[in-house]
Formats: sequence, C-alpha cells, structure tokens
Amino acid sequence: MSEWQVSDIMAIADSLQGNDQGVNYKECLRAPSMHCGVYSLPAGSTDMQTPHDEDELYFVLKGRGQLRVGEQTRQVEPGMLLYVQASQDHSFFEIEEDMQLLVMFATGQ
Repeated sequence: MSEWQVSDIMAIADSLQGNDQGVNYKECLRAPSMHCGVYSLPAGSTDMQTPHDEDELYFVLKGRGQLRVGEQTRQVEPGMLLYVQASQDHSFFEIEEDMQLLVMFATGQ
C-alpha cells in the first residue's frame, strides 16, 4: 500500500446510483488499521446487515431514513455522522429517499 490515497467519494456514489442492483457497497480504501466504502440503499429497500467485528462510522451523503441500533432508533439525514460500536446489531429501515453513506471501519490494530 502506498503512503496515501485519494478517492473521489462522490464519483463512487454516483456510480452506485440507479444501477438496478438494489443495496450495494463499494470499497474505496483498505489499510491495515481501517477500511471504508460507499453504501447505497434505494428508497424502500431492506438493509440486511449483520453485526460487524469493527467499530463503524457512517457519514450520510444523501437520503433519509431511520437507523436502529439495538432497541434505539433515530431519524437520519444528510450531514449526520453515526457511530456504531463493534458487535452491535444495527440496520437502516424506513428508507424514505435513496441513501448513500460513506462507511468507515476501524480494525483496532
């Protein structure tokens, strides 16, 4: 891996929009201590995530919906930064508008 990398997040997000594959994820960075990508959830879709072994940050690029973490729910919208601790059951639901999220995972190394 090189010492640095540049990714055009909006270009990656645009490439996922309207691709008829429904829920989609495209990784844009993988390093020993972290990785990240763009997650796309069309309006009305079902988020079928299972808990991850890593802490996770979501930055909402566009769209609106709800996030459930354990028994708690929260309306989410563009500009929000959402943290989910490793191993927590979580998913997006009631997706009102096509959502695109920058997702960052910290591996803890």
